[in-house]
Amino acid sequence: MRACGRSEIRTALDLTGVGAGESTLNRGIFIATAAGLALTAVAVVFTSQTGAAAAYINPSDAALVARGKPVYAQHCAACHGADGEGQPNWRERRPDGRLPAPPHDATGHTWHHPDAVLVDIVKHGLVPGKTAPDAYQSDMPAFERILPDADVLAVLAYIKSGWPEDALQAQREVTLQHYERNR
Repeated sequence: MRACGRSEIRTALDLTGVGAGESTLNRGIFIATAAGLALTAVAVVFTSQTGAAAAYINPSDAALVARGKPVYAQHCAACHGADGEGQPNWRERRPDGRLPAPPHDATGHTWHHPDAVLVDIVKHGLVPGKTAPDAYQSDMPAFERILPDADVLAVLAYIKSGWPEDALQAQREVTLQHYERNR
């Protein structure tokens, strides 16, 4: 879909009989109707690109993965490891009762979660009763005010790009099932 230029708008106005001699009200109604149709067209295009396929963050999108790599290095690697290996003994509670940061590679459980949950965790941290068990305390910060949505998607694509095919397939299936249950 290409953008409509001024000359095309002028031609559309001329074809409808709304010219220099017509009332401002008719011209305003026409412009409002045209704007409404344009917004409807954008909505149709947008919704056709969403759905189950858009619910999955694609780690084979090289540009998305490339965008995510420096985001991961700056915001995630300190806790989850430069290669996604996580902190040592990540399944054992520390003296403060919290668990160390888990790995994001195939040895961890990140790939067990649908993309919508992963996005929620990155944006809001681990929220007890929502993305974590009740009363759970975590060191996972919320990045909603730090990272734009595009960077959240990119960092997840980067993380997923290191997973083996079987983990990717399992995580894609979990993501699509989650989407179907929650749409």
